[in-house]
Amino acid sequence: MTNPSALLRLASLLLLLVCGTDAEIQIIPNKIDVLVGGDTLLLCKAGGEADITWQKDGEDIEEEKVTKIDETSSKLIIKNVTIQNTGKYTCVCEFESGHNDKVQAQLFVYEGPSFGGTTIYHEFLEGTNGVVPCLATGRPAVDIQWIRNTQEIPSKEGGRLRRLPDNTLHIEKVRREDAGTYVCQAQIRGRTIYQQLSVSVVINAPPKVHLREEVKKVMAGSETNESLLCLVDGHPKPNITWTMPLSLDPFRHQFNSDRSQLTIRAVARADFGEYICTAANKIGEDRATIMLHVFEAPEVFVSAVQQSVSGGERASVSCNVSGHPQPELHWLNKNNGQTLDSTSGRIHVVDGVLLIDDMMPSDGGTYSCMAVSISRNASRDVKIYTQPGLPHYLSVSPGPTSVFFSLKTLPISGGMPITSFALQWRQSSAEKWNEVTLPASDPLAVTALKPYTLYTVRLAALNAAGLGQFSDPNSVRTQGIREPDSPVLSLNEIKVKGNTFSTPLKQIDDGGVPLLHFIIRYKQDKEGAEWKEMQLPSTTDTVSLKDLSFGSDYQLEVTAVNTNGSSIPATLNFTIAEKPPSSRTMTILMTIAVKLFGHQVPGLKMLEEGSGSTNGDVTLKGMSTPRGSMQQVGVQTITKEGGQLTEVTCDKAPLTKNEKTHPDRNQSAADA
Repeated sequence: MTNPSALLRLASLLLLLVCGTDAEIQIIPNKIDVLVGGDTLLLCKAGGEADITWQKDGEDIEEEKVTKIDETSSKLIIKNVTIQNTGKYTCVCEFESGHNDKVQAQLFVYEGPSFGGTTIYHEFLEGTNGVVPCLATGRPAVDIQWIRNTQEIPSKEGGRLRRLPDNTLHIEKVRREDAGTYVCQAQIRGRTIYQQLSVSVVINAPPKVHLREEVKKVMAGSETNESLLCLVDGHPKPNITWTMPLSLDPFRHQFNSDRSQLTIRAVARADFGEYICTAANKIGEDRATIMLHVFEAPEVFVSAVQQSVSGGERASVSCNVSGHPQPELHWLNKNNGQTLDSTSGRIHVVDGVLLIDDMMPSDGGTYSCMAVSISRNASRDVKIYTQPGLPHYLSVSPGPTSVFFSLKTLPISGGMPITSFALQWRQSSAEKWNEVTLPASDPLAVTALKPYTLYTVRLAALNAAGLGQFSDPNSVRTQGIREPDSPVLSLNEIKVKGNTFSTPLKQIDDGGVPLLHFIIRYKQDKEGAEWKEMQLPSTTDTVSLKDLSFGSDYQLEVTAVNTNGSSIPATLNFTIAEKPPSSRTMTILMTIAVKLFGHQVPGLKMLEEGSGSTNGDVTLKGMSTPRGSMQQVGVQTITKEGGQLTEVTCDKAPLTKNEKTHPDRNQSAADA
């Protein structure tokens, strides 16, 4: 509606423009736009006493319609205004001075705007053309506008949303986003008088089901929960229903608020099948199918997880597999990674049963029955074992009243760890075998035998399945006891030059029997170093070791051997100095020493002059081993303290671990 106060202010401005700056006469209307059927008032005020008359469009107005207030003002009252009352109204004033003046005011009378029976709610199907009429009337004529979101909808051709010449709103191929409120605005032509009508447009769409997955695969299990999602579009909002292979179980089948998601708890094999999601509204319905595949995890069942089989007998282990889909059954030899699918041969599979004919030690080990499925795999291990195999690469060596066994490689285990060895011996084939069982971790030796006696010995391994095959018999003659007729050695001098070591050998006592040979053993004096060993003829008079490591300490053992046994080892510790510097480096060192000490250092002077040069040679004297023991050895060396001698004592070295285990290991050469 038009604001009356605003119209009054506008009329006042118009009167001021009409009357000029003198403003001797003015018409004051209460409103210049008057709705048909209403009342209006025009007030004329003169600048002084005057005779006031009213005219409409140049013709006098009947006096009965005019009310004179006083000599300077008059009002014109129009009741039940009609369209015919529209026009120009003139106030004519005749002043006593004979001066005449007049002023005019325009009065507008209108009807409407009115929207009559215009529909304010429209529904259209998505994709069709929408037409929304606006039936607005009014007098004088009205102009129509369509507005959406405060923006005027244009009438130009080609627009998908446009106003047609008959003021109808046209929406071409309506979309979901076209839904909303549109405003039809009708305005009295040429005036600011208008009315608005809100029209709701609804775009309907048939239901459409969208699936993220048409096929789902799940593994059955009490802890497995699976959700099926049915995304639905459409307007009005569709209702969703589900058709399932099983009857609805409220405990296992649960829906969200709009039933677009079905959750199956503790999925079982019986849940396999088609799940149909149906969406329906007043426009139509749509449906889609989700195929749920339910797999059962493969399981493997074997008749035994561990089986002991004697050599030469048959091993038999059956296996069954289950699951969905039905998995394939395969046997695998985990010892060599081979699949056992053959139905013939010594190791074969018949109807899921693993058969091993004529069990051999090499057959022992772990076998696995496997269930292979497209979903996943499963397996079960079976331990099949037998007695250990025949020992190979066995060597025996004599000692005084003892025999030592040495295996380069262990026998085939038969599928279980070898825990011990059975050692047997006898003097003749007519005798029964004597036997001792020793843990596999202990040294393998038979002791308390007769010296200088020929024995036949053999060895077999044991595991949890029992005793394995014995090795081929070996003949060996025990050595004699070392005391009291073993030889005695003396090491009375050593010489070190660069990384070469030498010492003379002196036989103090041969024990009454000529020497057979010498056993030389040496190693670096550090943790983890291994002994190196060599054998020298009995005529050897010097032990020489070459290519030793610079800056290293060494241990040396020398043992003399005769037919009665071996001597107590003569032991010696010695050091290979760091690699000597070059002559240029020595010159630099001497120069630095002179500057530091202010005079020649005696030891360095000797080197400088060449009179005391050792060329890396150091001689140590006074080392020997008395009969039955090793005496203390005095070692003389030149120090840096002015060339003075310092005595270093090397005590008798204790027996090595190897000597404790094999005290007479060298006597075998004497028996040869």
